[in-house]
Amino acid sequence: MAATRKLDCKDLHAYLKTLHTSILDRLYSHPATCLAVFRELPELGRHYVMRILFVEQPVSQSVVGQWISNKHQEEHRNAVKSLSDLRVWHDQPLPGGMPGWLLNHTFRKNMKIALLGGGDAWTGGGPLPQDKHAKDISFLDKYALERWECVLHFMVGSSEGTDGVSKDIIDVLLHSGLMKEESSEPLPSISPAGFQFLLLDTGSQVWYFMLQYLESVESRGMDLVECLSFLFQLSFSTLGKDYCTEGMSESQLKFLQHLREFGLVYQRKRKSQRYYPTRLAINIASGLTTFNTDSHSSGYLVVETNYRVYAYTDSPLQTALLALFCQMLYRFPNMAVANLSRDSVRAALMRGITAEQIINFLRSHAHPEMMKTTPVIPLTVCDQVRLWELERDRFKFSDGVMYNQFLSQNDFELLRDYAQDLNVLVWDNPSKRVMIVSRAGHDDVKRFWKRQKQS
Repeated sequence: MAATRKLDCKDLHAYLKTLHTSILDRLYSHPATCLAVFRELPELGRHYVMRILFVEQPVSQSVVGQWISNKHQEEHRNAVKSLSDLRVWHDQPLPGGMPGWLLNHTFRKNMKIALLGGGDAWTGGGPLPQDKHAKDISFLDKYALERWECVLHFMVGSSEGTDGVSKDIIDVLLHSGLMKEESSEPLPSISPAGFQFLLLDTGSQVWYFMLQYLESVESRGMDLVECLSFLFQLSFSTLGKDYCTEGMSESQLKFLQHLREFGLVYQRKRKSQRYYPTRLAINIASGLTTFNTDSHSSGYLVVETNYRVYAYTDSPLQTALLALFCQMLYRFPNMAVANLSRDSVRAALMRGITAEQIINFLRSHAHPEMMKTTPVIPLTVCDQVRLWELERDRFKFSDGVMYNQFLSQNDFELLRDYAQDLNVLVWDNPSKRVMIVSRAGHDDVKRFWKRQKQS
């Protein structure tokens, strides 16, 4: 069975800590980045920043340590580590040699601008005439959800997702391991990591997808710092307000087109100088874990002991998700009926989806009425899905070479013992003088046997 790749859903700080220090220093040259980092700091870390924001000299570490009581030492250590890892402050000895901390000069300068005002406008390069095609918030929410669900439809193999997915999106899905290319299939298929990805809420999905995309921006000839800065600026924009593309760099204009494909911004035409950030972009670095764009956030699945699954939904995407491991029986306007069968589960297992992922999916999307029962999913169903998975693990396949037709029992035992000493013996049958050696150990055993025959 294919190994399941665990999604590494880094939060904002965990991602920034992976960047080179020179990139972090450049990022702090924009107030939006400083404010985005600040609001994600631990509460104590935010407190420390505010207390020393206007102190232009190092502050004694022992003095900072006295700002909190002994029972909060763990929170103090976490705050200090976050501020140091993110280069918000750094070690700077005081004139007498005592250890101290000094706030990053660039961070201090632009954090003041973020809090007190001043500086250039964060988004939009100039005034725009009134838009005769102005879009309201409900339109932007609907547009963002449709664009994002287009990506998810493509992942589950739904026909509704093939038209609106560009090569850029497919490249990100393949690079991240959410999908894999099959030689026998014209289009990529979902991977175990991709199925795990579909279990996340929309906000986490978008953030993870964007992290994978950002890993490839430099290979696309784009500047990572400019793209990240623009993304942070969007997170502070106003939902429903339009912004101008004037003054944006080539990297940012190219980035804007990709964000348009992902549903993070709305732009009526590719060449238009006006764009509207959607809720996906505004919430992406705001610390919110879920988005209000989820149209089917409540549970919708009812699982019975006879392996019948009822999906109370009118969403084609949710029905397509269910079809990944269920046999679809009936479809109605607001409900679908499916069956968990041995063949449907085995087909999912062959694609690398695990039994636990299937059970977790059923549990995490259980109907509110199912949530009132204990256990939520009938044990008979859970046990049977696990047993179907174990069926595939009954045999262990090892690539090897068979040795037989020995002239004597002594010859057989001599070669078998040698292979056993090398730890390359896979299987042997002394009565029939047959043995199997691993492919890696075949050359050594073969050379040994030739030497024995010559002596």
